[in-house]
Amino acid sequence: MTIEHKISTLVLWSEEIKLQIANSKLDVDSDLKQIMLKAYYHNNWFTEENILLALNNICNEFLDEKKLEEWIQKYSPFINNGELVEPQQPKTIGITMAGNLPLVGFHDLLCVLVSNHTAMIKLSSKDNLLLPYLLNILFAIEPEFKKRIIISEMLKGADAYIATGSNNSARYFEHYFGKYPNIIRKNRTSIALLDGSETDEDIMNLGKDVFTYFGLGCRNIGKIYITKSFDLQRLLRVFENYNHLADHVKYRNNYDYQLTILLMNKTVCLVNDCIIVTEDKSIHSPLSVLYFEVVENLNDALKDLNMADIQCIVGKNHIPFGQSQIPTLSDYADDIDTMKWICELS
Repeated sequence: MTIEHKISTLVLWSEEIKLQIANSKLDVDSDLKQIMLKAYYHNNWFTEENILLALNNICNEFLDEKKLEEWIQKYSPFINNGELVEPQQPKTIGITMAGNLPLVGFHDLLCVLVSNHTAMIKLSSKDNLLLPYLLNILFAIEPEFKKRIIISEMLKGADAYIATGSNNSARYFEHYFGKYPNIIRKNRTSIALLDGSETDEDIMNLGKDVFTYFGLGCRNIGKIYITKSFDLQRLLRVFENYNHLADHVKYRNNYDYQLTILLMNKTVCLVNDCIIVTEDKSIHSPLSVLYFEVVENLNDALKDLNMADIQCIVGKNHIPFGQSQIPTLSDYADDIDTMKWICELS
């Protein structure tokens, strides 16, 4: 397939997904509605709201025609006469997909498909319904893609591997995949910098960075660095707009557990119905907890961080408030350019 045909197919895929989204809002028996219900019953973190958010981001950011064209052109060393150079020996790339967020491994798959290799996918047990549903739509549009996507329980015989998981699972991945070309991703989190000049709208948008997907992603804010002038009580008041999270049983159970631990340890904390805010030097906060640290200078705070642990920084002169969970095609996990890495495998 030419890159032009590939992009046009991906755009048609996006249009069909958007049509399915529209139908799901009108018809409770639509295919997508049924898949979302099954996904939720299988994994209660995958609410309809969060699945639709992931699907809309895929359509608007990953499968948009203009954005795809601009993204591919960034890899000019691998382009000849407007086409990505065909690899001399196409590779099979094994992808171990995470399951913390709906369709979180979609970007890895897209990179492999665009670069003319074959993807061998091991789905997460927590997210094994949504991607097969989307792929069936793709195959109906362009059956050729079916030859280049393999879903397998075991990733054996691949030429290279992309694996995403925790620090513990990374040791497992390194043991099995270490002798092959690989990208192995570990735990990361995100932080925000607040100097006290933020408006209520800024803080409301910060709430999107904290609470979207219940805070389960590496792009979610788990810690804020603040100056002495920042009003944490105001943050809690604005964050009350997210109190509906308390209606979600699994989130509420985490909240109650974490609050009990803090109270038993006599740790000072501030609370509303959806978040627990407490001072801590760590950047990795538990679900439903937001750590804070008071610093004299926000820029100095960054000097003491291990940036290998940080996925996103939100704040003035960084990612705008409310945008951390809207990754673009060039926002690579762990800051490793997956597309470049795949192209260099050729």
